[in-house]
Amino acid sequence: MNTSRQLARSAAAPTASSPWACLFCRTARQPTRRLNTPVFRRKLSGTTARRAQPEENPNALSMEKVRAHYRQKNRTVMMYTISAILGTVAFSYGSVPLYKMICQQTGWGGQPIRVHGGPGGELQDISGRVVPVTTAKRIRVTFNASVSDVLPWKFVPQQREVRVLPGETALAFYTATNRGDKDIIGVATYSVTPAQCAPYFSKIQCFCFEEQRLNAGETVDMPVFFYLDPDLLTDLNMKGVETVTLNYTFFKARYDDNGRFTPPATL
Repeated sequence: MNTSRQLARSAAAPTASSPWACLFCRTARQPTRRLNTPVFRRKLSGTTARRAQPEENPNALSMEKVRAHYRQKNRTVMMYTISAILGTVAFSYGSVPLYKMICQQTGWGGQPIRVHGGPGGELQDISGRVVPVTTAKRIRVTFNASVSDVLPWKFVPQQREVRVLPGETALAFYTATNRGDKDIIGVATYSVTPAQCAPYFSKIQCFCFEEQRLNAGETVDMPVFFYLDPDLLTDLNMKGVETVTLNYTFFKARYDDNGRFTPPATL
């Protein structure tokens, strides 16, 4: 019996280790490894946790910083652009009255200097300026008049010219006639040519920038009281200037929505 058992084992051993044995036989003879369940669970839980935790991408973080920088930069540019637009609009609305005020004070743009409008509306003291310079040559002052196309008025100067000394006062008259069939309110603007004479052409009394109401068919005389400042004799730009022209233009008066008078622009 022992001999038969040895023969059976010797016959089974070559079958398991023989290269001609089938794959099933070789696999069946291999020892089975026992799985360490606690260790496997710890490894599996660690792997699952690593897969569940998102990985930080440095490129994504840098791109987010770049986007935030450009968003802030675009916001700043937009604020500066809006401020520039609002400033331009405000300046455009305020430039006309500001320019008019500066021109009336300095004589720029052919605007004569008005000396009769003091802070309280009183006549300024010009006694030291209206002293005729008898040694100077007389200057020829001519007068011109025109009306707007929508104003049915006739507006003409009563004299073509006067000759005055620097520092000498002079009085001139214009005549306005309402040819329409309705009462009309007009307003006049003025300028002086050549432009370098404007700072020295000072008006004491005039009808410019004031409402002038004429009834239908009415005719009125409008005076202009002025003088040429003696300082023009020391101005090199006035050298050779012998003729000065005073221009008046009448427009139909305009009113805003609240019924207030709106002076015409002089630009």
